[in-house]
Amino acid sequence: MQSILLGVDRLNAFIGKVFAWCIVILMAAICYEVFCRYVLRDPTTWAYDVSLMLYGALFMMAGAYTLSRNGHVRGDFIYRKWTPRTQAKSDLVLYFLFYFPGILALIYSGWGYFYLSYLLNEHSSFSPEGPVIWPFKALIPITGVMMLLQGMVEVVRCWMCIRDGEWPQRLHDVEELEKVILDEAAAKAEAEEQLLNTVERDSTTRGTL
Repeated sequence: MQSILLGVDRLNAFIGKVFAWCIVILMAAICYEVFCRYVLRDPTTWAYDVSLMLYGALFMMAGAYTLSRNGHVRGDFIYRKWTPRTQAKSDLVLYFLFYFPGILALIYSGWGYFYLSYLLNEHSSFSPEGPVIWPFKALIPITGVMMLLQGMVEVVRCWMCIRDGEWPQRLHDVEELEKVILDEAAAKAEAEEQLLNTVERDSTTRGTL
């Protein structure tokens, strides 16, 4: 089971990291636009559409990857104080109450947007060039399917945590410095608490003797 869960994580990580290159292309396009606008005095007619599509593609296709790394925003100041079983129970309820209905709606409506755009061979109306945008809209239902698949994996992880009392292993990845600092502080506090308990236990033992 764990190999299947990590396999889905690797798939979504691969997709997310491929689309992360959109940042480089987006930066190059914006820099070129700035150069043309302020140096050549001849702005492009496609930079706005390209930047919108690239940022949208990056934002959507990184969603499942972020979920696989447990990186979406939550109320950590409350959540991290709970036991793993309580965390898993809370996540499980929220997945079925909010996540899956929202993702299914995204797939259903996203397919409709894409299919209509494809039939009309829709082009952007924001610039004179008017690049075709139905391939971009195709990412909406694709994102929904990948998020649905990753959500199923997370539900299995919740069930395993409720059963075992601890979260199953995830793939390691780059972490924000803030998270590293908080983890180190938590580990230090736990070590100090264990040391204090040991000292109190030794004092009680010597007092008894």
